[in-house]
Amino acid sequence: MLDIYDIERLEVLRGPQGTLYGRNTIGGAIKYVTKSLGNEAYLDTRLTLGTYAQHDFLASGVLPLSDTLSIGGSAAIYRRDGYGENQFTGKQNHYAKSVDAFRMSAEWNPTDTLSFRLAADYVEDNSDAKHGHREAPGLGLAAGEVVLPDVFDTRAGAGDDNLVRNQGVSLTAAWQLNDAITLKSITAYRDGKTNTLIDFDASPQPALDIPGRYEDDQTSQEFQVLFEGERWQGVAGLYYLDAHASGEFDTSVGLLNLTIATSGYVDTTSYAAFADVSYSITDRWRVSLGGRYTEDEKEGSVYRQDFSGLGSPLFGNDAAVSWPVRAPTTSTTRTFDQFTPRASVSYEFTDTFTTYASYSEGFKSGGFDMRGDVVLTPDTVNGYDPETVSSYEIGAKGTLVDDRLCYNFAAFRADYSDQQITRQQPTVTGSIASFVDNAGASTIQGVELEGSARLSDRFSLDYGIGWTDAEFDEYNTFTVVPNPTPPPATITVPVDLADTAVFQNTPEWNGNLALNYAQPLQNGWGSLLATLSGSYRDSYYMFEFPNPLIDQNDAYTLVDASIAWTSNDEKLRFQLLGRNLTDEEYKIGGYYFPGALYGNIVNSFYGPPRTVSLSASYRFN
Repeated sequence: MLDIYDIERLEVLRGPQGTLYGRNTIGGAIKYVTKSLGNEAYLDTRLTLGTYAQHDFLASGVLPLSDTLSIGGSAAIYRRDGYGENQFTGKQNHYAKSVDAFRMSAEWNPTDTLSFRLAADYVEDNSDAKHGHREAPGLGLAAGEVVLPDVFDTRAGAGDDNLVRNQGVSLTAAWQLNDAITLKSITAYRDGKTNTLIDFDASPQPALDIPGRYEDDQTSQEFQVLFEGERWQGVAGLYYLDAHASGEFDTSVGLLNLTIATSGYVDTTSYAAFADVSYSITDRWRVSLGGRYTEDEKEGSVYRQDFSGLGSPLFGNDAAVSWPVRAPTTSTTRTFDQFTPRASVSYEFTDTFTTYASYSEGFKSGGFDMRGDVVLTPDTVNGYDPETVSSYEIGAKGTLVDDRLCYNFAAFRADYSDQQITRQQPTVTGSIASFVDNAGASTIQGVELEGSARLSDRFSLDYGIGWTDAEFDEYNTFTVVPNPTPPPATITVPVDLADTAVFQNTPEWNGNLALNYAQPLQNGWGSLLATLSGSYRDSYYMFEFPNPLIDQNDAYTLVDASIAWTSNDEKLRFQLLGRNLTDEEYKIGGYYFPGALYGNIVNSFYGPPRTVSLSASYRFN
């Protein structure tokens, strides 16, 4: 939804964050920084037409009401037919798109030292539900289902209804007390709602169908003190979050005429204090120290009940008959707290060459798994503990050849402990229960190089390459083995699967290259900009254990190209854009529940095929 934001810059922050602002994160953050509205009135419009009946429209503008008050807004409508067909229903909208997005903002600067910014946004996605492409013939209730030749086609029979809605509002106030101190307050609210269904078996029969409803909301308040001196600068702050997440879903297994109804919620109250200070020891040496204390209180409640028949009272089947044995509704509260430090040092060898090293610790609080079954796996009522990480990074940044070559290099390592993963537990009934547990430890390390080069006044390139080595040091679960001294005939024993477990969606190599050529036209006819780009991803796994049927087994490269004409006054612009020009076929997700009980679910989801679009933009001011 970036089109509805007037983006000034994007910041990609690797490793644990939380000593500078906001909620703590353990792996990293992407920060979207929007532009100030300013005092210039304008209206930007864009119409895009493309393959698969794509027709998008965007309008974004600013209206100054006075020298100190401006309002702005954006609206976007995205429509596209599907890449494939549901051959059971005959609808041609599988992988279709239907999204509306809106944003309003206002800025008031009553004095040079006082400012207020109010922003609200709304996104509604009514795109039909996506269903998987079967990679193996069906069994059980799905017997007779074959592998369709088009990877975007399906024969799912559960339906297409799907709704995702998200909205939020925030108020930011800043007061510059003097040249050294600025006070800031950030108040925000956000909520979301999802009504969806998952046809796991991708067949007309209800071998494994799951309708679901989810809702969440959160309110946060943050206070910051920013301070700056001749050699030092820093920030200190307090953060509060009150969040509620809830959901309910039916797991309907047609071959057993069984539905497992699940519902629950998790409430989170978080308090934090953070600070980060940088000091220039000399004109070349600079050090930075930071820390954060976080306390999260979570309450989790889980309800599970088995019913005869397909569908439970949660989704309108009041005639469903409950089984005598059920998992009682559980409600548990736990508190997690952690202090996480950060330290870095940098040295400027020259005005165009800087090196740095950093160390930080991260913390992700524990919680409760809404799928936990306290009858089959009683320990799930206690939830799971926090996971922690120690993160190390060294790097260099600079420019060469009269600033024509820019580069950023980083080498990093992250050591995770008590890692939260979904593990499997054999149950007393002979089945397998899956739930989140602190069953892992891992090491993630790698290097990245990115930058740009200006080869001439007209020709430039952007580049990036990354190598990642991610391995589990521990992957603890349980297995059933013969009892050497029966009875019973079998026993459950712990097992460490770290030697065979792999990381999801983590290619070893990735890279990108973009070639840009700018050409001014004669006689004031504007200018052309042509771009040819490619992005490379190595092979990767969909889940924690290899499965050649649904994994992305081959590396692939996506090739895009565009050519744009812009008028001299930069008001009018046309762009022709082609994506995935070589029509690469690549997987982005999958399900794997083999065997006759669930219909032999071996399904994949695929990234977009080749598309071409033409956009026309005009600015009124």
